[in-house]
Amino acid sequence: MTELVIDRLGHRGDGIASTADGKPLFVPYTLPGEIVDLDVQGGAMRLSRIVSPSPDRIEPVCTHFGTCGGCLLQHFAPTPYADFKRRLVIDALADRGLTPEVGETRLVPPGSRRRATFAGIMAGRHPLVGFNERGSHRLVSLDECPVIKPQLLAALPALTAITGLVTPRKGGLDLTVTLTSGGLDVSVTGMAARDVDRLRLQLIELAARFDLARLSTGGEAIVERRAATIEIDGVVVALPPGGFLQASQEAEAIMGELVTAAIPAKAKRVADLFSGVGTFSLRLARLAEVLALEGESGAVMALDRAARGMTGRHRITAEKRDLARRPLVEKELEKIDAVVFDPPRAGAAEQSLWLSRSKVPTVVAVSCNPATLARDLRTLVDGGYHIDTVTPIDQFLWSSHVEVVAVLKR
Repeated sequence: MTELVIDRLGHRGDGIASTADGKPLFVPYTLPGEIVDLDVQGGAMRLSRIVSPSPDRIEPVCTHFGTCGGCLLQHFAPTPYADFKRRLVIDALADRGLTPEVGETRLVPPGSRRRATFAGIMAGRHPLVGFNERGSHRLVSLDECPVIKPQLLAALPALTAITGLVTPRKGGLDLTVTLTSGGLDVSVTGMAARDVDRLRLQLIELAARFDLARLSTGGEAIVERRAATIEIDGVVVALPPGGFLQASQEAEAIMGELVTAAIPAKAKRVADLFSGVGTFSLRLARLAEVLALEGESGAVMALDRAARGMTGRHRITAEKRDLARRPLVEKELEKIDAVVFDPPRAGAAEQSLWLSRSKVPTVVAVSCNPATLARDLRTLVDGGYHIDTVTPIDQFLWSSHVEVVAVLKR
């Protein structure tokens, strides 16, 4: 048994203690200042007990906490927890030599996540659906989840039935459920094409039995009983099967508020890069004409249809374009008054380079990855931009992830 003091939290939410040889030891579910007993045997370490708890320690709200890998920080009091999310952004920027003022973390409430991905496996002859245990392929069978909307948890019987019907033998299934205006939209990953053909009629019957709005796989609908639509800033958008959507409507609203507030009043043309189904484009169209570029054709078509149905807003031109391979270049940026970009976790390295060479007066960078965001901001700052504001948004409750909106000006 080894007794250690937790010095700080790492960027993944684990407590970090220093061993006798000066090496860091990562201890899950601990907090700075705590004295802990660790059972260390060979290369394995297990938290035996907390000798002296932190005053910032609180009772977790979920019975699965500590087993389910979805949440890491339910034991952290709200104020220091929000500070931790802010510190993730500060530290990522500092690693790139950037030291702007970072605003307070904007929080979203529990039970607000409208999209979640569950794992489905066969335990012998029995289907099992849930979230993975931390660092394991074992599943936690869920009785509750304070992060997601109740309707998603209520989808578990349907997801279990799908898993049992498909009976995946290798790798299991990923079952993404989205709450839409038409009901539950379920997208299945890991189902072979031959299984779709073989089970199509049974899957259609299953969707009817559990009243699913849509059931899809591989970006194609198996059955769509009702339109899987959402509203973005009052505009109805039909989601493409398996398409990307911000996890929380509340977080999306905060991001939309920050993005639109950054656009200069005199802006006439705005580019929305990696636009998805229009999270920002539809809001930006209240202010200016929008050029929306996105690499996924389903998202482009969804935004185009939504834009054709909106009224009282400026025109949105939605085009398919792989911005990682073919970024918007300096010449194309000449008539753009502001750029918004919200890339995948890998960031927008090439696009940032071209933006740094442009004369676009305002750039708004949105990211779910502080590390790649910091890299892209470094490129923009080196090109003459200054960072005006940086705001963390806690879209991913009780995890070590954070959304960020950064505004840059020339």
